[in-house]
Amino acid sequence: MPPREADSTAYSQARLRQMVGLSRHAIARLVELGFVKPTRTPGRGLQYSFRDLVLLRSAQDLRKAGIPTRQILRALRELRAALPPDLPLGELRVMATGDRVTVRRSGEPPWEPASGQMVMDLSVPAASGPVPLSGKTTATAVGATVEESMFLAAEALEETDPPAAEAAYRRLIAGAPQHVNAYLNLGFMYCESARFLEAAVLYEAGAQHCADDPLIHFNRGVALEALQRRAEAVEAYEQALRLQPELADAHQNAALLYAQMGRDQLAIRHFSAYRRLQRGAP
Repeated sequence: MPPREADSTAYSQARLRQMVGLSRHAIARLVELGFVKPTRTPGRGLQYSFRDLVLLRSAQDLRKAGIPTRQILRALRELRAALPPDLPLGELRVMATGDRVTVRRSGEPPWEPASGQMVMDLSVPAASGPVPLSGKTTATAVGATVEESMFLAAEALEETDPPAAEAAYRRLIAGAPQHVNAYLNLGFMYCESARFLEAAVLYEAGAQHCADDPLIHFNRGVALEALQRRAEAVEAYEQALRLQPELADAHQNAALLYAQMGRDQLAIRHFSAYRRLQRGAP
C-alpha cells in the first residue's frame, strides 16, 4: 500500500517545535529514547514525519495533564507498537482519562494502550463546568496548574536567557521537589554546558524525590559517566532498566561500561538486549 500523503509530510525541527510546543531538549530526549525518528536532509538538518508530530503532540498534551513521565513513556511505547503503519493518525487523540492514558479514534470509544481494553467514557461535557469533589481536590488542581505555569515559563527562557531559566527551574524544584520534568530540563542544561558535577548532584536529588522515573536514573548515569565515576554510572543505568527494561540506550551505555570494567558477561548481556530492542524497533 502506498504511504498516505499525511505520513509523507516532512517538518523541520523549528516548525515542529512551533506546532507542538515542546522544547528542543524535550524533543531530543524523545529522539534518544526512539519514540520519534527524524531523518537528515542533504544540508544535515533534521526532518520529522507526521507520525512523529502526532506522538510528540501527544506527549505534550499528557504532560500538561499532569501524567507522570514514566506513565507517558509507557503509553507512547504501547501506542507506537499498536499502531499499524497505514492508520490515519489524524483521526487519533491521546488524552488523560483520570490517572490513565487513553486513545480515541474518531467514531470509536477510547481504549488504553497499556492493556488494549476499551474504556468507558464517563467524562462530564465541558458545558456542564467543572465538578470539584472537595476543597482538597480543587487546591491540588490549582497547585498543579501553578507548577506547570512555572515550568513552561522556565522552559520558554532556555534559549533567550539560560541563567534565568536555570534560576526558574531551581525555584520550581525548591517548591515542588517531585516535578520530574524540572530536574530533567535543568540537568540537560547542565550537561549541555559540561557542568556534569552539578548535573549529577541535581539528578541525585531527583532520584530521591522521583525514584520511579527511569529517565532521572538514566540521565544521572550519563552525568556520572562523564565524571569517570563508572561504577556509580552503571548502577544508575541498571536502576533505569529495572524501571523500564526496554530503555535501549541504557542497555548500550551499561554494556560499554561493563566492557571497560572487564565484566564481559554483563557487557554481553546488555549488548544482546540492546541489539534485540533495535531489531524490534519500528
